[in-house]
Amino acid sequence: MPGTLPGGGTRTIRETLRDASLPRSELQLLWQHVLGKPRSWLIAHDADTLAEEDVERFLQLRQRRQAGEPMAYLLGEREFMGHAFRVSPAVLIPRPETEHLVEHALAEAGSGRVRRLLDMGTGSGAIAVSIALANPALEIVATDASPEALALAQDNARRLSAGVCFLHGDWYDALAGQARFDMIVSNPPYIDSRDRHLEQGDLRFEPSMALTDGADGLQALRAIVDGAAHWLNPGGSLWLEHGWDQAASVRAMLAGAGFADVKSLTDLAGIERISGGRYL
Repeated sequence: MPGTLPGGGTRTIRETLRDASLPRSELQLLWQHVLGKPRSWLIAHDADTLAEEDVERFLQLRQRRQAGEPMAYLLGEREFMGHAFRVSPAVLIPRPETEHLVEHALAEAGSGRVRRLLDMGTGSGAIAVSIALANPALEIVATDASPEALALAQDNARRLSAGVCFLHGDWYDALAGQARFDMIVSNPPYIDSRDRHLEQGDLRFEPSMALTDGADGLQALRAIVDGAAHWLNPGGSLWLEHGWDQAASVRAMLAGAGFADVKSLTDLAGIERISGGRYL
C-alpha cells in the first residue's frame, strides 16, 4: 500500500481527515472524487468502514498530492467561468485571471461588431467554450498544435454543449481555407524560459509548450501579432493575455503591426493582464 492511514490503520473518512500533511479541504475533495459523493455525504458517513479499493485509490491520490501534483489533475477538472472543464497534464490548468480575457471578448462581442471569433492555442477549450456558452450566436473557431489538448477541448465542448469548430495546427497554419475573423483572442505561452517559477508549484506538472516559448516569452505573442492582419476583417480586434511585465512590449508589437486603439486592461489586482487593439 502506498501509505498508511492515521489512527492505527482505521479505514474511515474521519481518520483520514486527521492527516495534517494536507489541508482538510483537499482531503475532502479527494474523497469526494474517489467515492463520487458530495461533501454532505462525507460528513454524514465519516465513520463508515471504507472499501479496500477506495482506500487504496485515496492513498495513491494523497501521495501524488503530497508530491505537489496539482489538485486539478488529480480530480480531472477545474472550474472556469462557472463551468467544470476536464483537464489533464496535456493542457494548462485554467486560471481565474484568464476570465478577464473572456469577459472582455464577450463585452466587445455584445456591441454587435463580432460575429466570427478565433481562439488560438485553446488548450482545454476554456476560453472558446466559455465564450460560446455565453454568446451562442457567435461562430467560434479554436486551434491547438497538440492533438491531445484538442481532443480534450472537443470533449469539453461536447459535454457542455458548446458550438465550437476545432482545428489542429501551429498558430495560423491551422487555418487553411478558413474565412477571416472579427476577433482573435489567445492565452499563448508567455513565460520566459529562464523564469524560476517554471520549476515551482503547479507549473512543474503543466505542459511546457503551453507555458513558455523556450525563449524570452515574447515569441508566441509576436507570431500571433505579426500574422493577425491577414486573418482579421477590417476593424477586427486582437486581444492577448500576457505576463505581468509584458504589457508595454505587447503594445509596442501591436502598434508596430498597424493596430490602432492599442491599450492594456488591468485585472482585479491592478495588473495589466491583457492587451489588444483594432486593425483598420
